[in-house]
Amino acid sequence: MTSVVDVNRCIEKLETGRLLSEFEVKYVCEKVKEILINEANVQKIKAPVTVVGDIHGQFLDLKELFKIGGKIPDTNYLFLGDYINRGNQSVETISLLTCYKLRYPERITLLRGNHESRPITKVYGFYQECLQKYGNINIWKYFTDMFDYLTVCALIDDSIFCVHGGLSPSIASLDQIRVLERFKDIPSEGPITDLLWSDPQLDEEEGINGGGSSSSSTGGFKFNRRGAGYFFGKRVTNEFLHNNNIQHIIRSNQLCLEGYQTLWNDTVSTIWSAPNYCGRCGNVACVLEVNQELNRFYNTYQAAPRKTLKKYKLSDMLKDESFTSKDSSNSKIAHQQNMDYF
Repeated sequence: MTSVVDVNRCIEKLETGRLLSEFEVKYVCEKVKEILINEANVQKIKAPVTVVGDIHGQFLDLKELFKIGGKIPDTNYLFLGDYINRGNQSVETISLLTCYKLRYPERITLLRGNHESRPITKVYGFYQECLQKYGNINIWKYFTDMFDYLTVCALIDDSIFCVHGGLSPSIASLDQIRVLERFKDIPSEGPITDLLWSDPQLDEEEGINGGGSSSSSTGGFKFNRRGAGYFFGKRVTNEFLHNNNIQHIIRSNQLCLEGYQTLWNDTVSTIWSAPNYCGRCGNVACVLEVNQELNRFYNTYQAAPRKTLKKYKLSDMLKDESFTSKDSSNSKIAHQQNMDYF
């Protein structure tokens, strides 16, 4: 493919609310796949870094996030996945992050979330959004093909393990993750599925995920009510930390009304970066800043002010020359409200 796409111009267009052309999306996705294929299943990252949870197509809030956490490339970012679905600007969200990855590959790391999957995108909005904005499904194909290259875990200074979901009964060591075959869609079961879908299982007395399971008392694994992955307990978490000589786990995957939640003597952090999720949950959002000493600062923020913006479709862009070139209590509340929060 001839290098005729200016990624800086692509970023400028997206930051001002304009869509990329189909040609530009294809080019950027292909180039980013060339970067991602060289990343490890457990990608090593150096602090300082700002860790970001679920975004879910809330593009205005993503832009607000960069105001709170700092702009790229001035700040290093690690995103934990779930860039798309639910929100109505998933195309703009994943387009901008993909362009940032191409422009600043050492400054931004993109992990895969459970929503970066073909079947899930067909249920929760991304497929339909691509079709509506471009008139065909080519854009959906370009992005979902790229999703197959996203890595699944990261390790900050060999001390902080970062993943979208959680732990797996099939994985005791990081070396077992390093040899997994990830270049395909997320399977219906198995260790990669567990890493992207699992959630912490709290004790019954803490009022979360109760129901008489023996795993509540043993701190082991229990089948997840999502239908994929597991609930994992305090005991297996401590074993995983000890076996791999790491201090902490950072994950996302669950709505936290206060933006974040820490568990089990500060061994696990859940962060959520989509404020006022789906425009109705009223939650704040959080990014987790890890400094060079590996101290953690939970930086919370509200949803960005909403304005009436022009919604661009591909037909609107044809005049553009570039197109002619071809928390325990928080989790309890979420369960009580029966929110589909993944």
